[in-house]
Amino acid sequence: MVIAAGVAQKPGETRLALLQRNAAVFADVVPSIVKHAPAAVLVVASNPVDIMTHLAAHFAAPAGVPSSRVIGSGTMLDTADFRSLLGRRFAVDPQYVHAYVIGEHGDSEVLTWSLVSIAGSKLEDFAMLHGENPLNKKEREVIDEKVRRAAYHIIAGKAATYYGIASAVSRLVNVLLHDQRAVLTICKRIERVSGCDGVTLGLPHIVGSQGAISTIPLKLDTDEEKGFQRSASILHDAIESLKL
Repeated sequence: MVIAAGVAQKPGETRLALLQRNAAVFADVVPSIVKHAPAAVLVVASNPVDIMTHLAAHFAAPAGVPSSRVIGSGTMLDTADFRSLLGRRFAVDPQYVHAYVIGEHGDSEVLTWSLVSIAGSKLEDFAMLHGENPLNKKEREVIDEKVRRAAYHIIAGKAATYYGIASAVSRLVNVLLHDQRAVLTICKRIERVSGCDGVTLGLPHIVGSQGAISTIPLKLDTDEEKGFQRSASILHDAIESLKL
C-alpha cells in the first residue's frame, strides 16, 4: 500500500516544517489502512518522509504491523542523483556507480564519498586508471549541493516534485511485488543508531516481499560519521517533539 497522503511542500519550506501539518493526516489515514489491509507492506512517499514513515509505523503498530513492513522512499532519489552526477562526470553508466546518500531525506543528509566505487574500483583509482582527474574539493561541493538541494530547485521551478518520486516508488513497489532482494536506501525505524533510540532514517537495506529484510551497515569515515550522527539527532529531536 503506497501512502502519498498529506499536504504539498511550499516553495522555500523545509521538509521538517511540513511535520505538524501532515502528522494529523496520518493519524487518521494509517489506522484505516491497516484495518482493511493488515498484511500489507506500507510504502510512505509523503514528506518529511523519514518522520512520516516513523509516524506510519507508530500508528500501524497497535494492529500488529512490524516496523519492517513500514518503509519510506528514504534517500532513494538522493542516491540516484548522486550516482547520476558521478556517472556523468566520469562518462560511465550510473548503474555501475556504487554510492549512497544516508540519513535524513533533506538538508542534513550525508553523501558517503569515502565509499564511492565505479565498477569495483575506488573513485580515485578509477579516475587515474582511465586518465581522469580525481574530483577536487570544489567539484565535490558542487555535486553535494546539487544532490542536497535538488528538490528545492524543482519546487522553485514548477511548485512540486512528482516524476522523480514516482519513479522511485515504482521501483520500490516492483521490488516488493517480485521479492527481488534489492539493496535500496529506503528509510525505516532503527532501534538504535548513532546514539539515538528509535529513529527512522535512510540506510541501505535488503528489500523483499516482506519489506525491509535487513539493514546493511556502512563503514563511514570520521566526517561522514559525524554528519550521520547529526542527521540522526535532528530526526530524533523532531520525532520527540511530537510526544507520541
